[in-house]
Parts: sequence; C-alpha cells; structure tokens
Amino acid sequence: MRSAGQKGAQEMAGKCRVEFSNRQKDMPADKQVRDLIRACCAQTLRYEGVAFACLVSVSFVTKDEIQALNAESRKVDAVTDVLSFPLEEFSKGVPEGYRPVISPLPLGDIVLCPAKAVEQAEQYGHSLVREIAFLSVHSMLHLLGYDHMTKEDERQMFERQEAILRELSISRDGPGDGAGAARGKEGAGDR
Repeated sequence: MRSAGQKGAQEMAGKCRVEFSNRQKDMPADKQVRDLIRACCAQTLRYEGVAFACLVSVSFVTKDEIQALNAESRKVDAVTDVLSFPLEEFSKGVPEGYRPVISPLPLGDIVLCPAKAVEQAEQYGHSLVREIAFLSVHSMLHLLGYDHMTKEDERQMFERQEAILRELSISRDGPGDGAGAARGKEGAGDR
C-alpha cells in the first residue's frame, strides 16, 4: 500500500521521466526498485517546486565501474555508492521562473552501485529501500545544484533530503529500518 507521499510522487512521475541502464548483476533492477527511484525523483522535483518535465538517467553499475568513474571524475580512486553528473548548472535549486528550452529537460545522470548500497544498508542498520531512496534523493539534489562542501550547504542539503524522504514515508527507523544509526562523512553523507 502506498503512502500519501508516494501517491503524490506517482502523480508527478509523468513530469519526471527516468531512464534506466543496468550494467551489474549484484542486485536485480526490478520494477519495485525502478518505481522507488522514480518516486524519489518525482518527489524531489515536487519538493523543489520544479514545474516542468524533466529527464533523468539512472545507471546501475558494478563496484569496479563506479570506482573507475570516481577516479576519473573526482580523482578519488575508491568505490563509492552514487555519483551525480548534472547537465545543467543550477545553484541550490531551479531559479524561480526558469523555463527550459527543450522538454523534457535532461537534468543529468545518476550512477548507482547496488552492491555498495546493500553493504551500507547493512552497515547502518536500515533497509535497502531506505538506502536506495536516500541515494536517489541525494543525487537528485546534486542534479538540481545542491552540494555539501561547506557545513551550511551540508545542513541545507541534508534537511531537504530528510524532508523529501519523510514525504515519501521513508524513515531511518521505519518498518524494517532498524535503529537508523548515524553515519560518518564517508559516501553520500548522513543517512
């Protein structure tokens, strides 16, 4: 049964087309996972007040592939959970009144490593649903120009993440999510 937040995100899903590519075998990229990511993308856009149609590409990759991408793009030779590659240069959200010249507007690419997400869900004591949702929302905010390079930016971004996840009824200590232990600074931040 869907929560009211997930239902609202599903209604917005028509404005957010998400295309998937699966280049790994660690976790099935089944309909349930794809629908969760679609709902997270749509809810993030709704929360941010994005009123135009968008396109997001999501790729599921192996640890080796994400490590190579991380080394190439960020000069960090390590496995990571998710990488975001924005196509637009927004700064902390879409400017009010912004009108894209094409529709749907391609926001960018999200590259997610399911094997790392599984490890982190176990490590931090919450469900894989929570982890995948967190990584999806986190990446969408990056595509919309948010970052966590300073303490203030990190606070703003993480407050947004938690608010969006709450609207989707996905919490740290929801059903099956365990105690939701706080995270360190590794990876996509505080879970």
